[in-house]
Amino acid sequence: MDAALRGILFAALGYGIISCADAAVKYALPQVGVAGVMMWRGAVGGLAVLAMAGGRSIWPKNRRLVAWRSCVHALVAIIWYFCWARGVGLADSYAVAALAPIFMTLIAIPMLGERVGWRRGLACVVGFAGALVMLQPGGALWRWESALLILAVVGMALSRSWTRLLSRTDNAATISFWLMLAHLPLGLVMLPFFPPPVSLLPLEPTALFALLGFGCANAVAHMLFARAFALAPVGAIAPLEYSVLPFGVLLGWLIFAEIPGGTTIYGAAIIIAAGFYSMHRERVRARERRHGIAA
Repeated sequence: MDAALRGILFAALGYGIISCADAAVKYALPQVGVAGVMMWRGAVGGLAVLAMAGGRSIWPKNRRLVAWRSCVHALVAIIWYFCWARGVGLADSYAVAALAPIFMTLIAIPMLGERVGWRRGLACVVGFAGALVMLQPGGALWRWESALLILAVVGMALSRSWTRLLSRTDNAATISFWLMLAHLPLGLVMLPFFPPPVSLLPLEPTALFALLGFGCANAVAHMLFARAFALAPVGAIAPLEYSVLPFGVLLGWLIFAEIPGGTTIYGAAIIIAAGFYSMHRERVRARERRHGIAA
């Protein structure tokens, strides 16, 4: 199978797994709190990555970038869990996350030296217009937590781009392990601010099962993501960011009885359309570059 196609399949599987992991952590949040979830993810996820590494070295070669990526991703996780704990729906948060490919396009300009033509620039403007539709006054996402989610999406897009750079020097186990490990110290730092509700301890068996599954699923998903970005370019994988939205709608409805508002759906549709057009233009430009080299 073509390497890029394998990378796309790995990423698609990873997004499906991470959606289930998000539903599990949202279910367990009321019992363990934001800091508790961070530590569960770091401990269980880190052990799971070590088990999958099969004795391979996990010591990073690009230590500085591994450290930056791990810390940024852990901070993104704190924001995500905090917003879910505040009552933001799974599908609503995924609708905001649909901005990630557009941010990835913009980040690729200074980081990867990519050029963005006027068509892709216009697609970014249309995508931001979709965000304004989602965040309009009176809509389901007209709340201050949405600003935090947008900040988290920027961090997520940055982390995705760094994954592509790290895949040139470090293996998937290294990239995933240190990301998981970063959740432990940050969870400890957050513990005084987000202590677990003592009245809900000890954990219910279902919550304990959800946390164990959440940690293992995160480890598997991030191993898949790291491998995917090593095999396929960012432009080929970025549209898969949108695949989590239907998962979020379905899981949010089945588990939490959440139904996204009309403004959320309309705005997300505009963002997704703009994102797909941007990816289409990237494929056109890649084809033109190949033909130019061949000529």
